Amino acid sequence: MEIGLQWIIFIGVAVVSWLVQLNLQNKFKKYSKIPTNNGMTGREVAQKMLYDNGIYDVQVTCTPGHLTDHYNPANKTVNLSESVYNSNSIMAAAVAAHECGHAVQHACAYGPLQMRSALVPVVSFASQWVTWVILAGILLINTFPSILLAGIILFALTTLFSFVTLPVEINASKRALVWLSASGITNSYNHDKAEDALRSAAYTYVVAALGSLATLIYYIMIFMGRRE
Repeated sequence: MEIGLQWIIFIGVAVVSWLVQLNLQNKFKKYSKIPTNNGMTGREVAQKMLYDNGIYDVQVTCTPGHLTDHYNPANKTVNLSESVYNSNSIMAAAVAAHECGHAVQHACAYGPLQMRSALVPVVSFASQWVTWVILAGILLINTFPSILLAGIILFALTTLFSFVTLPVEINASKRALVWLSASGITNSYNHDKAEDALRSAAYTYVVAALGSLATLIYYIMIFMGRRE
């Protein structure tokens, strides 16, 4: 019964994750066809938001791929995908402003961002080894249960990272939306579309965090039930 319930949870999370990703892709296509009021590209939007917030030491670059946009606090770069960097759509403006929201967080020492940055080296190590440790722990659970416990601890670190990421992403979107409206890049006609786009992107992080938590609980149940 427990195994059946666990599979239902995993399949449910996988389906929800797929639906959220599909929704994001559809929103990206839809809002990529709606231009901004002033025709500014993603690169220009990002540059303006940085300057408006007094940030002059962050570079805006173009990175290959689709939906690969991110802010790198290590080298202070806002990296925009090609479809955002060169586009003058409301979607491009929303994504560019969101990534610059992370740069603003960095500049003002936003607590959750600092915590996430501090966790990066640890999570990178955990992500590299967790799969193998968990697998070994499950295979040797009756003889060396401590291996699975170590794997659970490593996986718990990645789960913690997923949840710490949530306020960072939500706050960056809030900063972006406030600035987009105040700067006149969005108006009463298209601001709700920018908001909808960023909300759809945020759902992907929520689903990822919940999926990670469900998996962690599953491993804990295996460990706790090893004596049954």
